Formats: sequence, structure tokens, C-alpha cells
Amino acid sequence: MVTPYYQDDHVTLYHGDCLTEHREWLKADVLVTDPPYGLGYTSGAVKGRSRSLTAVLNDKTTVARDTALELWGERPSITFGRWNVDRPSRVRARLIWDKGNTVGMGDLSMPWGQSEEEIYIAGEGFKGKREGNVIRAQMLMSGNLDRPDHPTPKPVGLMERLIEKCPPGVIADPFAGSGATLIAAKNLGRRAVGVEIEEKYCELIAKRCSQEVLDIGAIA
Repeated sequence: MVTPYYQDDHVTLYHGDCLTEHREWLKADVLVTDPPYGLGYTSGAVKGRSRSLTAVLNDKTTVARDTALELWGERPSITFGRWNVDRPSRVRARLIWDKGNTVGMGDLSMPWGQSEEEIYIAGEGFKGKREGNVIRAQMLMSGNLDRPDHPTPKPVGLMERLIEKCPPGVIADPFAGSGATLIAAKNLGRRAVGVEIEEKYCELIAKRCSQEVLDIGAIA
């Protein structure tokens, strides 16, 4: 029996590759994940912290994302992405994450920065009050000491908004990152299973999940 890196009443986290080492997430019911999707993303040092350039593993192509989604099949899923990267297959709806006053990098030759991301919905069974497809959730800016030490963290409040409309069952996040999906599921009283390939982020997730105070995240 494989021993999880971290486990409590709601969250089970495995350290390793979700495609080759740990496929426990495939037994879950709903996929909610922010996968590497071909941006080759690298973040720089954060003011007030000692952090060198950090890259997202497997982010040169969409292979990891597409392989995971193919394994998942036609079951319900929520996947993050960007307008300038090919969308995954089977998408039924597209949401927009409006980051509010946050201005991302984008094309620095242009007078506009990137302040949104796309969220792709696939499968059936989503429920809840009907609303617009734009969700505003303020991203914690670089230099904010409350920001998780990860290149692309998602606000827990945003993930809660998404999970609230998901079908019942266990939430899966095979690219767990900073742990926002797992924490949001726990806050909502739902079970979740995650896999993270980098041990330093497993340590971050374990620390966040073990906190007594609910980790809400910034959302407007």
C-alpha cells in the first residue's frame, strides 16, 4: 500500500508523477485542476523573499495536461488555461477568471497586461444558481508575504466558487501546485485527492492543509 505524503479527514496528497507513479486520483469523481499547459512559465524573485527563478515543471507543452484529460475521459472536469494555448477537448463552457486590479506580464511590447485566465468546463452534473461566466477573484500580488511560495497560485476563494457548482463526490487534482483546490474542497467539507510532482510544494500543501484557520484566499 502506497503511503500518502499527507492525509487528514478530507485531503489525501501523494508526491510523485500523476501520470506514471500515482494514479489514485483517477478513482475520484470530479477533476478540478490547474495543469501545466504549454506556456513555459517562469517566475522571478519576489520582493522581501529569497527566491530564485522558478519554473513550472512540464510546462513547455500541453502533453501532461492532455494525457491526464485523456485518462480522465468524459467525466466532469474544470481545467485552467489561457487564450493563446490550444484548449483541451470536450469543452462545454468557458469561464473567465477576472483578476481584478492585477496586471500580469503578457506581451511587454503591448500597453496592456494579462489580467484574466480561462477556465474550461467539461462533462455533466454541474449545478447551482445560474450566473455569468466571469468570476472576479483578486490574485495576491508578488511581494505579498501571504502569497503562497509557488509560481502560479490560485485563490482558495475562487476554487471554492468553482467546487460549489461541481457534482457530488471526491475532487481530484493531479497537478496540486500550491494546494488551493485541496484546501477549497476541505473548507467545503468535501474529500479530495491530489498529486504533486515537486516535494517542496507537497510540503507547502501539507502545511496549508494542517492549519486550523480556514484558508479563504482573496475573492471579490
